[in-house]
Amino acid sequence: MGFHKAPNTYTGEVRIKVKDVKRSLAFYKEVIGFNVLNETEHTADLTADGKNVLLSIEQPPNIAPKQQGTAGLYHFALLLPDRSDLGRVLQHLVHLNIPLGASDHHVSEAIYLNDPDGNGIEIYSDRDASKWIWQGSQVAMTTETLDAQGVLAEAKGEPWHSLPENTVMGHVHLHVSSLKEAEAFYDQGLGFKTVARYGRQAMFMSTGGYHHHLGLNTWAGEGAPAPAPESAGLDWFTLIYPDADAVEQAVARLKNMGAKTFIEDGFVMTADPSGNRIRLTY
Repeated sequence: MGFHKAPNTYTGEVRIKVKDVKRSLAFYKEVIGFNVLNETEHTADLTADGKNVLLSIEQPPNIAPKQQGTAGLYHFALLLPDRSDLGRVLQHLVHLNIPLGASDHHVSEAIYLNDPDGNGIEIYSDRDASKWIWQGSQVAMTTETLDAQGVLAEAKGEPWHSLPENTVMGHVHLHVSSLKEAEAFYDQGLGFKTVARYGRQAMFMSTGGYHHHLGLNTWAGEGAPAPAPESAGLDWFTLIYPDADAVEQAVARLKNMGAKTFIEDGFVMTADPSGNRIRLTY
């Protein structure tokens, strides 16, 4: 998983707003397999390795159901270390009768589901990077039927317990109001490069030759508005830079573009043109 460490810039903790923190906590522990690192009456920090927070959930006051047809989270994606791990997760979710989607993207194999608030979740494993097909700066990605039986066979009947310790936040996929504006922001401001396009409505960006750390789409509609602040859904997601200088350089580029940055809870924050909030750290 060298694509999720320095010198690359990659995705880290995602924070979502939920209607019922106890309901969400039960789901993320029992269905997804997170462990709780910190917990209060209205928040919880969730981890796979007992040290690093991958997902934090919060139940703000006066929270409203997740709005449809807006910018925001399409899904966050948990990257597992191995295909056999994906097999055990799939075996577990099938046993629970959880509604699932599943796809083979050539670069990876993935299963999809929603949390109780409708927040999208992808759980996936990568194929070896030597098998990815590049044409210049663009990587070939497809959406084909997952070989579910082949994935399940990798589990060899071994029981599922929880997310593997080496699970990382593989990527974040966002609804945006304009691909052109989003691409300029994430490229010129935050340092990501476009590595794949899916028609005229979706694109994928990364650093360090990964197939994607960021997905962007207009499937909620061109010009989709930002959700209301009280809506359940994405609060912010984290981009992890190699060091403090890299964060400062990103801030300078954002300011040159006219994008705002600010400090919140001791971290540099910004928002893309669609209102998706981003924490910049190292």
